[in-house]
Parts: sequence; structure tokens; C-alpha cells
Amino acid sequence: IRARRKHSAVESDINALEANGLDKCPDKGIEGFERYVALAVVASNLKRLGKILLTRDRQ
Repeated sequence: IRARRKHSAVESDINALEANGLDKCPDKGIEGFERYVALAVVASNLKRLGKILLTRDRQ
């Protein structure tokens, strides 16, 4: 049951990464794939931080 509850959260996170540019991995090998995903996560986190900072500045 726990896994089913987390499934929608994981799907949501994957969708957010895809919306931020994660697509078919152009890199070769597992190291390339891990690097590609890590950079997509960093980009998503930077975008999220930017939104937080903009909201803070507007207040």
C-alpha cells in the first residue's frame, strides 16, 4: 500500500523533470545516464529556488 501511495509522487517528479528538459539520454553508458539525470535534477532544483527567491523579493 505504501508503494502505491508513493507511486503518484514519483510519477509527478518524473513529469517535472521531463518538463525541465529531461528527454532521451544522448550519453552512452551508465555513468553518462547518471550524469544526465543528475544535471536534470540540478536544473529542476535551480528553477525551484529561483521561483522561491522571486516570490520572496515580491513580498
